[in-house]
Amino acid sequence: MDLEGIGGYFVEPFISCPKQGLKLETTSCIFSQVRDCRTISGTFLSASEDSTETLKYIEGKIAKATMIPRDHGEAFNILRYEIGQKYASHYDSFDPSEYGPQKSQRVASFLLYLSDVEEGGETMFPFENGSNMDTNYDYQKCIGLRVKPQQGDGLLFYSLLTNGTIDPTSLHGSCPVIKGEKWVATKWLRDTNNKNRI
Repeated sequence: MDLEGIGGYFVEPFISCPKQGLKLETTSCIFSQVRDCRTISGTFLSASEDSTETLKYIEGKIAKATMIPRDHGEAFNILRYEIGQKYASHYDSFDPSEYGPQKSQRVASFLLYLSDVEEGGETMFPFENGSNMDTNYDYQKCIGLRVKPQQGDGLLFYSLLTNGTIDPTSLHGSCPVIKGEKWVATKWLRDTNNKNRI
């Protein structure tokens, strides 16, 4: 997705606002039996916390591109990856068989890259085109389609098939950062109004 018209200044609210509130995040991935899915610094940031209204503007552009209303989005999840840090393969949608019934489901994800990464840190889709889809897949591997982070670029992908089930090819993760630092803002979009977004 092209964020034409925003320019480099849009990065500042994402990094300056949450920097003091960054904390170590560890997520357990039930489906993959990977105990530590991610160990990175992160926090949440809503458009209401940004006095410049840059985040609100970006949310508007995302809504226009996806045709998903702005109020269906969760707060931005701001993540910082340092050298060696990664995010094991996972789904953004929640499988009811593992997480229980869902009142609302994540249908799409928008990743906004806030920095360049000198080496590593690619967003990867191991099951793209149906490859690597076997029971022996190692969720820690960095394989498949890989997208290199570049400041100002956006990556949009959908998590559900038209019948409402999880699209297996939406499995994704982040390769380890080898050199430099990776900053990314993730916006999860749901199928219903997200009342707790602000």
